[in-house]
Amino acid sequence: MAADAATWASKKTGRGAGGMIGGLIAGAIDPNLMSNLGPDKTGRHRPTVLVTGTNGKSTTTRMLAGAVRNARSVATNEGGDNMDAGVISALLAGRDRDTVVLEVDELHVPNIADTLDADVLVLLNLSRDQLDRVGEINKIENVLRACVESRPDMTVIANCDDVQVTSVAWDSPNVVWVSAGAGWAGDSTSCPRTGGHIVQTRDSSGRVQDWRAVKPLPDGREFRRPTPQWSVDASGLHTPEGDDIPLSLTLPGDANRGNAAQAIAAALALDVGVDLQEAVAAVSAVDSVAGRYSTVQFGDHSVHLMLAKNPAGWQEALSMVDRTADSLVISVNGQVADGQDLSWLWDVRFENFEDIHVVAAGERGTDLAVRLGYAGVEHNLVKDTVEAIRSCPAGRVEVLANYTAFRDLKRVVDREGRPLNGGH
Repeated sequence: MAADAATWASKKTGRGAGGMIGGLIAGAIDPNLMSNLGPDKTGRHRPTVLVTGTNGKSTTTRMLAGAVRNARSVATNEGGDNMDAGVISALLAGRDRDTVVLEVDELHVPNIADTLDADVLVLLNLSRDQLDRVGEINKIENVLRACVESRPDMTVIANCDDVQVTSVAWDSPNVVWVSAGAGWAGDSTSCPRTGGHIVQTRDSSGRVQDWRAVKPLPDGREFRRPTPQWSVDASGLHTPEGDDIPLSLTLPGDANRGNAAQAIAAALALDVGVDLQEAVAAVSAVDSVAGRYSTVQFGDHSVHLMLAKNPAGWQEALSMVDRTADSLVISVNGQVADGQDLSWLWDVRFENFEDIHVVAAGERGTDLAVRLGYAGVEHNLVKDTVEAIRSCPAGRVEVLANYTAFRDLKRVVDREGRPLNGGH
């Protein structure tokens, strides 16, 4: 009752979506609440799948929940609150559902997997993310690897194109390898297990074809890209049975095709009666994730919203920018939730935006403006993101923002804008 009341108050006062506060209060009252909420009302285990990775958790979870809903009711954290409190809130809201699909922060996976006795773990990718808050990528790889090794009965859906993810799942006896792509290679230059160099082979489109470590593992095995059971490319989804299935997503970008492939593989691995074709239709229908990728009419501007939170995500999001739009607003904050160290701006390629009107915005807009200047991108600096949009000529505006900048902007456009693609 206390959790429900706090969630209601959070929504009514506009302080938030209520995805965290209820779980925080309920968890403080009953420290065993998560484990008590795991089973159904009769005490039976509910099929549970966790989704984790540096990028794509929310999108993949939304796709996976949609696919599973064709066969079962689903408890899920659609708002993206992926630590203990958010998981408790999702379980409270989904007390009557018979399947659990959750996105989980990487460092929270071991506790939540054990507490809920997770059946399936989806490993999307691992790359640097907010070093001042999260820590080095090797720390996360070690934590996830220990979790997988301690749960040999758990099925792992792993992206074999990602070196770090492959290391996590390498010794799992129940691993399903998916070639989901790996656009960002900045954290895959060395083997997580030996420190030896990684040699990668990519095709003309930049897609991973193979990779291997030059130094063998301590037991003498070669550490090399596993042969995938599932794969996805521009032609569609390729199944373990050898079927080629067209995949036409509403969401843009190669990364989302990879997310879709892992969501479909996980839906079938959960073994709750999901039909493959229905799963493909469900993931294809996803058009917005907590406002990401949504388009709203905001005054004289048609605004397309995108979120990016780390170098890999920014590089992917920049590739999705519609270069035929009239303007591009890039907004960067440096609050705790964003990571206060913005040195990663120099790892991202901001070049080649000569034919679009660019505005740098956000609390750390000046840092961004310096980076854009060195990239040779002509731009204006308007720190307030809403005013940056209003400063653009009337027409279509692409907006790319990091976490708190996106959150604050979305509150304004939700209040004053009009959705154009159903995307709230």
